[in-house]
Amino acid sequence: MANVSVFNMEGNEVGTIELNDAVFGVEVNEHLVHLAVVQYLANKRQGTQKAKTRAEVSGGGRKPWRQKGTGHARQGSTRAPQWTGGGIVFAPVPRDYSFKMNKKEKRIALKSALTTRVQENKLIVLDDLKFAEIKTKNMQKVLDNLKVDKALVVIADNDQNVVLSARNIADVKMAQTGTINVFDILKYNTLILTKAAAAAIEEVYA
Repeated sequence: MANVSVFNMEGNEVGTIELNDAVFGVEVNEHLVHLAVVQYLANKRQGTQKAKTRAEVSGGGRKPWRQKGTGHARQGSTRAPQWTGGGIVFAPVPRDYSFKMNKKEKRIALKSALTTRVQENKLIVLDDLKFAEIKTKNMQKVLDNLKVDKALVVIADNDQNVVLSARNIADVKMAQTGTINVFDILKYNTLILTKAAAAAIEEVYA
């Protein structure tokens, strides 16, 4: 099992914790990690692009001129694609870009991402994270003590004092153990877990 130092909010090391190898020490599957990131980004796409075809644009009900005898090329409608204001050929329509991953694949990808953070020494465990009031300065002080800037902070429960204290800090995201994902784990330079959050993650994924 991996031994990781435990820090307090002052940035002092107060002990160590053994992380379960079934979650934080698996063989990294880069393919599934990549697939999980692609799925996350694809599922966020709105897919709302839209343009009108010749059947949808307004106007163009009558033939602009007779078929023969004018010297012009024959035309059936002023809303055909070659006309200004005409419809778009093969116009894009709203679509759903999302796709699904199997539960086992998702679990392996998440555990691979967590393992990567341990291997790269980018995982910090806090003994506790509690604030008496909502104050951005308090959260910033904790991050400064830990010498961290761009971080994903994972807590076990929805502590509003902590969540709202971090809301205005750029490049810091708060998450609960049930909402973590591979994209966020890899996006931020450092992963910060409370001891309670680490235990909750092990309980779910071990």
